Amino acid sequence: MKGLRWRYTRLPSQMEDALSGEDGEEEEDEEPAPVPDPEEPVEPQLTEASQVLGTAEIRQLGLHLPPRVTGHPWSLAFSTSRDGFSLRRMYRQMEGCSGPVLLVLRDQEGQIFGAFSSSALRLSKGFYGTGETFLFSFSPQLKVFKWTGSNSFFVKGDWDSLMMGSSSGQFGLWLDGDLYHGRSHPCATFNNEVLARQEQFHIRELEAWVLG
Repeated sequence: MKGLRWRYTRLPSQMEDALSGEDGEEEEDEEPAPVPDPEEPVEPQLTEASQVLGTAEIRQLGLHLPPRVTGHPWSLAFSTSRDGFSLRRMYRQMEGCSGPVLLVLRDQEGQIFGAFSSSALRLSKGFYGTGETFLFSFSPQLKVFKWTGSNSFFVKGDWDSLMMGSSSGQFGLWLDGDLYHGRSHPCATFNNEVLARQEQFHIRELEAWVLG
């Protein structure tokens, strides 16, 4: 009897068979949830055409901007072709702007380079900005020079010059009050290369875009 008891196997009832069959059918009908595709980068939208950047350059720069400005339009706050070659006028155009700024320029040799400032460009007694600030250059491929953490000399605005990045008395990017002469040197703030082909350059075209 004990052997029979060991060999006994409980068979499922007809009701259980029906339920299991229904469950099986429902599982077969269910489709697996689609795997979301990686989000494609949002291409920046400019309020007007740039005289310095082409579509490819705009798209490449957009990949390096902070997430907080993604999706915000680029508004042209200042351009030398429209507003003239004057740093003071650029400061005036920036009054009331709080958003970050992308400064782009082309020199007389056709080199394109510039900087991203975490806040509007303005007159200041000392350096200001955050670690979001960076320098860049198309030579011809885009090179981006991010903050190294070495110092906090991001941006400083005087009436007669604009400076971005500094160490040992040299600046990563320096522009004069006429927005015509400029200089670029390696600096500890961004560990950058010389942005132009030469340390001293002459500006052909400059634009300042407010992002956000």
